[in-house]
Amino acid sequence: MSDATGFDLIHNIDVRLTVELGRAQMRLREVLELAEDSVVMLDRLIDEPLDVMVNGKLIARGEVIAEGNRFALRIIELAGNGSGDTPRDRRAAPIKVTPVQEKAA
Repeated sequence: MSDATGFDLIHNIDVRLTVELGRAQMRLREVLELAEDSVVMLDRLIDEPLDVMVNGKLIARGEVIAEGNRFALRIIELAGNGSGDTPRDRRAAPIKVTPVQEKAA
């Protein structure tokens, strides 16, 4: 069996592609207090590229675009082709999350 034939066998394997918008560290109490209209601040700045992962492994960074009436992703940097920074190196420091208080009627 040639290498090309062996490699061709894996082309049809399903993988999970995930785009990470950001993260937040919260106490369980804060999670339990979440309600409709709660706002959770994430650790990523709005102009930072998003992490693109396959089966949990970073493969690229990208930006969200609109294609018709759906979200899409434009790949702007492949892993290993940029500054060498890991995704965590490029993120802002974690932000404390405060649940939004309901307004009294």
